[in-house]
Amino acid sequence: MPRLPYPTIKQGDDGWWHAYVTVGTKPNGRADQRHVRRKTKDEAVARVDELLAQRRSGAVTKAGRAPTVQSWMETYLADVAPRRCNPETLYDYRSKCRNWIYPHLGKTRLDKLKPEQLDAMYLAMERQGKAPSHALKVHRIMTRALEVALRRGMVTRNVAKLIDAPSGKSPKMSYLTEPEALRVLAATAGVRNSARWSVALALGLRQGEALGLRWAHVDLKTGEMEIPKQLRRRIYEHGCDGTCGKKRGADCPKRSKGGLVLVDPKGKSERTLPIPKPLIAKLKQHRKEQRSEKEAAAEWWQDGDYVFTQTDGRPLDPRQDYQAWVDLLAAAGVKRVRLHDARGTAATLMIAQGVPIEVVQVVLGHTELRTTQVYAKVVDELTRDATDRMGTLLMGDEGADATDGDDDDEEDEA
Repeated sequence: MPRLPYPTIKQGDDGWWHAYVTVGTKPNGRADQRHVRRKTKDEAVARVDELLAQRRSGAVTKAGRAPTVQSWMETYLADVAPRRCNPETLYDYRSKCRNWIYPHLGKTRLDKLKPEQLDAMYLAMERQGKAPSHALKVHRIMTRALEVALRRGMVTRNVAKLIDAPSGKSPKMSYLTEPEALRVLAATAGVRNSARWSVALALGLRQGEALGLRWAHVDLKTGEMEIPKQLRRRIYEHGCDGTCGKKRGADCPKRSKGGLVLVDPKGKSERTLPIPKPLIAKLKQHRKEQRSEKEAAAEWWQDGDYVFTQTDGRPLDPRQDYQAWVDLLAAAGVKRVRLHDARGTAATLMIAQGVPIEVVQVVLGHTELRTTQVYAKVVDELTRDATDRMGTLLMGDEGADATDGDDDDEEDEA
């Protein structure tokens, strides 16, 4: 293909510098020609060179003025993100946009955004005491939004991929040991919905999965349990485009649907699990107790077929459920860990008992095996710690000293 001549750049009667650059072909077969209009010749030359570079790379932005970062993010959050994010996630995205992305980058044209602007925003977050994980979430939002913009021809590169992502450290995971887990289960005696914690520690269900569990999905005859949905609290949002004057979406007269709703489980977590025999007996007893509560409540009972309910049949509120967990740990006299750590406890106990890690992956509903392997590493650490303590118990400090001496001898011989 012959190389096209460099476009002519001329100053017009209006005092501006003009050029016409052919960057490709339109869908109708006509030449895609862009008009460059700049105040100075140098600016016109720079824009012409930019368009020619785009033509050579095959990544030409769409015609017309590019939107600002804020304008594009608003479009992305309204039209693109809802197809892959739940309302709670979108609420979090909008909050981070309002607090960080818009103040720092909002007025910048999307195609003029530079990597160093993102670096400056993350540095500002660090200086204001924000956790690294917070900056990492903002970075992921920007990366995804810019990637969509790139695919649509609005930018020629994803500048978020040109910099190192903020180092977001995951919170340190804690687990209950087997004796501690047994103490927790013992503390459930006489506690309402005690089977809730047996399910948590035996199967490692996420909180939403356990609270969204319904009897229709639990077959106590075959000993199987389906996990098709999870219970989540959907945040109320404005339905008036922000014109009602209320700060909170929950106070908007036209607020969207919110409250506790059943949604699809996280990732690819819809699965069928075998129920351990001791847990089957526990669930049978729980169902018997629930039927007694239903009879006592009579017409006040709101039947949603949930396995774990309030005294009137409504599903358990996640906040009440978490507080019940905290109270249970205190009653058992064990260290305080997150409710999500009950899931990790179930994983480590299964692995420690020899359950294949691929089976543990299916039970927990992990999409990738490497996520499950984190728990296997914890088991290795716990095993090593246990053997070290056993060695100290049997041999005392002398055994440890003897080991140190052997290392020294090997170094001297070397």
